Amino acid sequence: MENKNAWEKYPEGARRENVMNFAEDYRRFLSRCKTERECILEFETLARQAGFLNLDTLMAEGRRVKAGDKIYASCMGKAMALFVIGKQGLEKGMRILGAHIDSPRLDLKQVPLYEDTQMAMLDTHYYGGVKKYQWVTLPLALHGVFIKKDGTAVSVNIGEKPDDPVFGISDLLIHLSGEQMEKKAAKVIEGEKLDLLVGSIPSFGAKEQKEKEKETVKANILRILSETYGVSEEDFLSAEIEVVPAGEARDYGFDRSMIMGYGHDDRVCAYPSFQALLAMEEPDLTGVCLLVDKEEVGSVGATGMHSRFFEDVVAELLNLSGDFSELSLRRAMRNSKMLSSDVSAAYDPNYPEVTEKRNAAYFGKGLVFNKYTGSRGKSGSNDANAEYMAQIRNILDQQNIAFQTSELGKVDQGGGGTIAYILANYGMQVIDSGVAVLNMHAPWEIISKVDLYEALLGYKAFLEEA
Repeated sequence: MENKNAWEKYPEGARRENVMNFAEDYRRFLSRCKTERECILEFETLARQAGFLNLDTLMAEGRRVKAGDKIYASCMGKAMALFVIGKQGLEKGMRILGAHIDSPRLDLKQVPLYEDTQMAMLDTHYYGGVKKYQWVTLPLALHGVFIKKDGTAVSVNIGEKPDDPVFGISDLLIHLSGEQMEKKAAKVIEGEKLDLLVGSIPSFGAKEQKEKEKETVKANILRILSETYGVSEEDFLSAEIEVVPAGEARDYGFDRSMIMGYGHDDRVCAYPSFQALLAMEEPDLTGVCLLVDKEEVGSVGATGMHSRFFEDVVAELLNLSGDFSELSLRRAMRNSKMLSSDVSAAYDPNYPEVTEKRNAAYFGKGLVFNKYTGSRGKSGSNDANAEYMAQIRNILDQQNIAFQTSELGKVDQGGGGTIAYILANYGMQVIDSGVAVLNMHAPWEIISKVDLYEALLGYKAFLEEA
């Protein structure tokens, strides 16, 4: 079997323009939204503009839920679920597109700011699976929020505007790196050396003040933070500041067929999932877009897929439908079908030895399906039923949507996981699907624009036909 290149579906003209226009919308989204909070804020804004109502408002007003209603619920500003209520009751099941919106990055520690040899530094702790050596000598930005003791939120976004400063992590010059170059890649840069250089000018206060402060460069940084943001050093204790690559996502290649950006994993699946749901109008079965946090660290915590957030929201909707019981909730979950929308590793001609060509994902071949993920002996995977895969194949073929199947590398090469197995615990049909990515988990990842567009079409078809 050989899948055709999906670009052949879109010769020059209006159809090609549709691909490029959707990719441009996504590129701008990716450039604006580099943290979970930024993604949820953007999605909530777009949802409200599209007529979605907040579940909390419906509950406060005691309004009944009916077919055609568009509803969303958010969780701590880092996860959300959106619903287009179907003509049949929730107990008949839902059609769910689930993706995660967190990405590998560096987080500031709770006590991060220090001075060393009159250089101000911020101490970090990396988040998710990263090759640490990829994060040095890059322009980096700070995104996040300080929450002050009185509950005031102070948003931070430094390093994205043309006139903003950027930050970075230093590396040894080649002339002095003989011992470093002998180390294994995992040890070339160690986690505790991923500290940001953020300043070098000392404060110029009175002599008595300078003697009291001692760390005058650190004091100057604290002065800047106080004057610009109204925050103190103690406010780092209740802050979530993420260190991410600075700069916009960019078109990639002479033909502009690809996009290079930070956070394709997994926002390249979250964005078309969200847009596919927005396009739904009075479906037969309820459509859902589920966007969660913490996948890169095991889907744990209150905003991760292991939490009861989604289950609780479904229970509240059943209650507002006048149909809640423990049994109806279990049926609603068990009768559902889901695409666990997460990225796949694209075949890389520079590293052919880690993949098996017949079962690899390729740029330009469309939406990717992984019947199972996991590692080595399928450990930790959701292995989808063949009957479900057959149904998906039929839907996509009928609508001429390009798709391919893949594994994550050779059998004993490594592996990875998604949120699929967590939803499968309810007894629902789940399969992994998404977009192929080069440089996965690197600061700058790459995707194909046509694969992104085929994902949008595939997700729409699933919501309408599955």
